[in-house]
Amino acid sequence: MLEDRERLSVVSTPMVLLGVCLLFIVATSACSTACVQTGHVAVVTRFGKVTGAVLGEGVNFVPPVYQVHDLSVQTQEIKEVSDTPSEEGLIFKLEVSLLYRLSPDSAARIYQTVGSGYADTVIVPTFRSAIRAITSAHKAADLYSTARERVQEEMFTQVGSALQERGIVVEKVLLRDMQLPATLKSSIEGKQQAEQESQKMQFTLTKETQEAERKRIEAHGIADFQTIVTTGISDKLLEWKGIEATLELAKSPNAKVVVVGSAKNGLPLILGQ
Repeated sequence: MLEDRERLSVVSTPMVLLGVCLLFIVATSACSTACVQTGHVAVVTRFGKVTGAVLGEGVNFVPPVYQVHDLSVQTQEIKEVSDTPSEEGLIFKLEVSLLYRLSPDSAARIYQTVGSGYADTVIVPTFRSAIRAITSAHKAADLYSTARERVQEEMFTQVGSALQERGIVVEKVLLRDMQLPATLKSSIEGKQQAEQESQKMQFTLTKETQEAERKRIEAHGIADFQTIVTTGISDKLLEWKGIEATLELAKSPNAKVVVVGSAKNGLPLILGQ
């Protein structure tokens, strides 16, 4: 009897293992695999209803009653070329790019409320509205020169705050190109050229003024020097310097000097060498 039980135990153990393997194979075969590519997520639905689950990149097992819908979370670009008005009502062509990406945490909500075409449904209209609103608050001449960076920042702020509520991250707004009407462009360029010439003339005048001031100071210094020399030299000093010079010449071994007193100032006269 004991031998029968042991024999039954030995036989049943492989059978149990085989049964477990069969159940695993059946369960696995009943599930389909979903391969989510790099830079994407997959929104899971059951009978057409969003479950709220989001699958990451790689291979995922999904039951047959579930479906997955692929959405990219990589940085993408929308380029918009439009005719937009300025503050004074001038129409010019503007080319702007928007860099954005979908937040993975918001993928299920975006798919449920908007769908996979959320870029055309939400982002593009919001972007176009922001372009017209921002440019119409600035003059065309400013957009062409000084206000370019400020316009980019204003567009980024307005579009970013509008799309953030839906889980779309705006990374940057780039003002790529601007084409003004030919007459306005010529007027702006002429104004800029006139300003540059005015600055150049101002620089020249400043330089000439500084040079005149330098010459005036130099002349004043020369005049002061002459005044000091004139007032500081007397006849007695000149006579003394003359005597010193004569004595130095008299000490020269190569000189033959004949000195005769002068009737005017008493200084010796050198008649020959």
